[in-house]
Amino acid sequence: MKYEASTPKEYIDQIPEERKKEFTKLRNTLRENLPEGFSETMTYGMISFVVPHEIFPEGYHVNPKEPLPFISIASQKNFIALYHSGIYASEKLKNWFTSEYGGRSNTKLDMGKSCIRFKNPKNIPFDLISELAGKMSVQEWINTYNAVRKRNT
Repeated sequence: MKYEASTPKEYIDQIPEERKKEFTKLRNTLRENLPEGFSETMTYGMISFVVPHEIFPEGYHVNPKEPLPFISIASQKNFIALYHSGIYASEKLKNWFTSEYGGRSNTKLDMGKSCIRFKNPKNIPFDLISELAGKMSVQEWINTYNAVRKRNT
């Protein structure tokens, strides 16, 4: 689903009631556990946590006017999505997350390259997401991002 929102509050106000409580808890879990330096904003129609230009002036290579994205959350038609760029870029982080998921959730992991899908919001493993959010500092994300970009050019 696409929401027309310029602030996280506007976005959350549009989410269906049956998802709002868990979505808000997911947002708060990220806000409380992300290392210092990440900023909350709206990017690509989602609530996002980014490395602001004040820290990483180069911005996102796809569009340097945009800050460097790290984590985004969205309420889609059939699920809540958490997009984690660090999982996509770091095999070590991805392996940690996928091995931990089974022991912390009673549902099968539904994951793409960077997208973790939660079809039933009541099954979001908030303790695991909390830990995941704190696994990578701003500088570690910048270093990982630059290393991946360098390998791919």
